[in-house]
Amino acid sequence: MEARNELECIVEAMLFAAGEPVTLDSLCKALELEPVEVTAAVEGLRQRYEEEHRGMQILTLENSFQMTTRPEYYPQVQKLFRSGQKITLSETQLETLAIIAYKQPVTKQEIEDIRGVRSDAVVNRLVEYNLIAEKGRRKSPGRPVLFGTTDEFLRNFGYSGIKDLPHLDPANAEELEQIHQQEITQFGEPQPAEPVKKPRPDAGDPFP
Repeated sequence: MEARNELECIVEAMLFAAGEPVTLDSLCKALELEPVEVTAAVEGLRQRYEEEHRGMQILTLENSFQMTTRPEYYPQVQKLFRSGQKITLSETQLETLAIIAYKQPVTKQEIEDIRGVRSDAVVNRLVEYNLIAEKGRRKSPGRPVLFGTTDEFLRNFGYSGIKDLPHLDPANAEELEQIHQQEITQFGEPQPAEPVKKPRPDAGDPFP
């Protein structure tokens, strides 16, 4: 029990120091432990936070973990960091975000086909909010950028993963499927996305 408590304390320190989501693989490598041991430590820490109703909580985001403040204490935290602004989304932004969340990875053109209007500005704003991000490029003519949701999206809406999204209304699901079939007719079956290529740290400035 003592060894387990010590491991939980170590994980707590690591998540606190990171300040961002930490993957299970990263924790396992740093601790030189198996996933089942690390997962048990994180879960034990999360349960302890819940039982003691701490001001912090441990979130599970897909295959990552993050320590965050509890949402009910946001107003008080905001007063301390007055420069931080809570994101308030318009109806148009929420609609676009929902399309991306349910259909991801999705191109801007596909979003516009569903909405029926140009969506450059709203997509760019969602990227600025870090609610969506580029997930690669579709292997089709023009290699359009594919967008998907981020961990910030999961945190803001209280989901552990995309699988936790509410089920679509049957009518909306049917509409998305019709759009999907139209795309197949026009462009053929979608090919796997090309991953976003990040420059090496020593690659120099790509825009001299």
